[in-house]
Amino acid sequence: MDFTDTPRIALTIGPLLYYWPRETLIQFYADLAESPADTIVLGEVVCSRRHEMKTADWIALGRDLAAAGKEVVLATQALVESEADLRVLRRMAEQGEFIVEAGDASALNVLIDAGVPFVLGPHINVYSRPALDEYASLGALRWVAPVELSLAAIGQINAGSTPLPTEVFAHGRMPLAFSARCFTARHHRLSKDQCDFRCRDDDDGLLLSTSDGQPFLVLNGIQTQSAAQQCLIGERQALLAAGVTRVRLSPSSKHFMKIVDAFDGVMNRGENADAALIALDALSLPGGLANGFAHGQPGLDWSRA
Repeated sequence: MDFTDTPRIALTIGPLLYYWPRETLIQFYADLAESPADTIVLGEVVCSRRHEMKTADWIALGRDLAAAGKEVVLATQALVESEADLRVLRRMAEQGEFIVEAGDASALNVLIDAGVPFVLGPHINVYSRPALDEYASLGALRWVAPVELSLAAIGQINAGSTPLPTEVFAHGRMPLAFSARCFTARHHRLSKDQCDFRCRDDDDGLLLSTSDGQPFLVLNGIQTQSAAQQCLIGERQALLAAGVTRVRLSPSSKHFMKIVDAFDGVMNRGENADAALIALDALSLPGGLANGFAHGQPGLDWSRA
C-alpha cells in the first residue's frame, strides 16, 4: 500500500496508570523522548496518594518532553474525591502551558469555567454525535473514545464529517472501572489510608485469575483493568474508516518501546500487520491480546482483523 496518500495516524502515549519509582518513571519518559510517539500524556490519574511526582514535577517533565518535540497533555484524575484533589485539578487548569485531558465531569466543569481547551478522556461518556457536538461547542479539541465502543459505533458518531479528532485506546490493559475503595490495599488486608503503597510492588498491577487459572482482571489501586491487553495493530483500515486520527498506547513495564515502534511501523511506515502481531505474540505479554470491544464483542475476545 502507498502510504503517501493516507494521513498519518498519530501515536499518543497514555498516562502511566501504575505506581513506579521516580527513577524508573524518569528513565521511561527519557526513552519516550527518543521514540516515534507524537503526544505524551502526563499526570497521576488513578490515586492521589501516589506522591513520587507532584504537579510541578509533571509540568517540569512536560517542558523537557516538549523541548524534545513532543506534544504534551496533562491528565486529571479519573475520580476526584476531595478538596485536595480539586486543588490539583485547578492547578492543572491554571498552568497555561499544556493542553489538559479531562478525566471526569468535575474536570470538565473546571476547565469549561476557566475557558481552557481540553481533550475528552476515555472516561467521559460520549456515545452519540449530539454529545460530541456539545462538547466541541464547549471547547473540546479532540476526544478519546470510551474503551468499550466498537469501531463501527465510533464510525457512526463520526459519520458525515468528523466533529473532533478521534483517538482510540489501541494497546494496553484497558481501564474498566474506578472505586472509592482501594482493592490493592484490601487484598493485602490494609486500609486505604494506611496502604503502605503496596501497589508500588506491582509494576503492571495485580493479576486476578478465574478459578480455572485463566487471567481475568487486574487490580491497580482503586482502578480495575482487563488482564488481556487491547491490541488494534491489525485494524489500520478499520480505524481510518471510523474517522480515527490517533491511537493511544498505554504504558507498561515490559517491551513498551518495541510496542511503540511496532505500531508506528504498521500505522505509518507500511510494515506488515501480521508480522507485527507475530512479533508481539513472541513477547508473551502478560494476559495475552484482546480486541473484542473493537468488534462489538466481549472485550476479552480475540480475532484477527
